[in-house]
Amino acid sequence: MNKKEVGTRAVVGLVLCLTTACAHSGVKPSTASPDVITEDDIARIHVRTAYDAVVRIHANFLTRRGSTSLLGTSSPVPNVYLDDVFIGTVNELKNIQANDVASIRVYPAGQSATRFGAGNMGGVIEVYTKH
Repeated sequence: MNKKEVGTRAVVGLVLCLTTACAHSGVKPSTASPDVITEDDIARIHVRTAYDAVVRIHANFLTRRGSTSLLGTSSPVPNVYLDDVFIGTVNELKNIQANDVASIRVYPAGQSATRFGAGNMGGVIEVYTKH
């Protein structure tokens, strides 16, 4: 094997390692639905708040989406519902202790508008507690 072949193989190996490493970011939920974070998922990742759980498993869902309506009547960030009651935006997740959470479900814009109404075009994070 000459130096050129060794160099080529090394580059290919490095690219494969980097691609694999970059493809896996965060923690995958254990349920069949990738939009649901279960009590078991939260216990597995050892976090303090519901916000921390979403950051670890669905961090991309917390990104700002810019303008979500022509009239500016809808929040560009996800709204949060706790046990079917609107409580605010994602910052409210920091006030919910992870050990109180039974499940967290994330709804992208289209699904959230259908389920919760037009004022939720930034998406919805629905939290159900154990109580």
